[in-house]
Amino acid sequence: MTQRILQAIRHIGFEDLGSFEAPLRAAGYQIEYIEAAERDLSQLAPLAADLLVVLGGPIGVYDHESYPLLADELELLRTRLAADRPTLGICLGAQLMAAALGARVYPGPTKEIGWSTLDLAASVEYQPLAALHDVPVLHWHGDTFDLPQGCALLASTPLCRHQAFARGQNVLGLQFHPEVRGDRFEHWLLGHASELATSGIDPVALRRDARRYAQGLEKAGAKLLGEWLTGLV
Repeated sequence: MTQRILQAIRHIGFEDLGSFEAPLRAAGYQIEYIEAAERDLSQLAPLAADLLVVLGGPIGVYDHESYPLLADELELLRTRLAADRPTLGICLGAQLMAAALGARVYPGPTKEIGWSTLDLAASVEYQPLAALHDVPVLHWHGDTFDLPQGCALLASTPLCRHQAFARGQNVLGLQFHPEVRGDRFEHWLLGHASELATSGIDPVALRRDARRYAQGLEKAGAKLLGEWLTGLV
């Protein structure tokens, strides 16, 4: 099997590749985590990796004055997306991709934190999320974004219209979290304890739902990822 290089930009320790890591390694990818808080992203070669994954985090795209690394990350993504190199964004990663493609990113009307299904777009020609039909996924975000020009809307929820987008077969942005692992979900509850408390969201309910839904999401997420990787050009 040909060895390919995957770079994953990680903003916070527990928001990693999660359940995606094993199928990515099985598909022949050598994984390198790029720690956004430690690496100078302006020195990262934007086209070097065969696949770039930009992971989630608790900051907003528009927080670039407080967190200057975001400006470097956006510039990296602009270059990579202009070259149509395979790129996957999850939550903050999808928001950064949308911004790099010229779309507006802004606070949504309410936080969307919890497990629920997606409304998948039936009218699009390319629908890589079919494996998630009727599968509850994890939502954990307060921001949203406009659909970037030239991209297809793939999924929505009642609280957030723009849940996923694709540009061709190489660029995929996911507002929700398909990569979360049930056996590591407690890290999410502890890591975001302050946000849950200030938002009035019960961690007991989130934990209960994770026990109900995470295993199914892990299987469906692996299928989604495999089909998307197969279609890369």
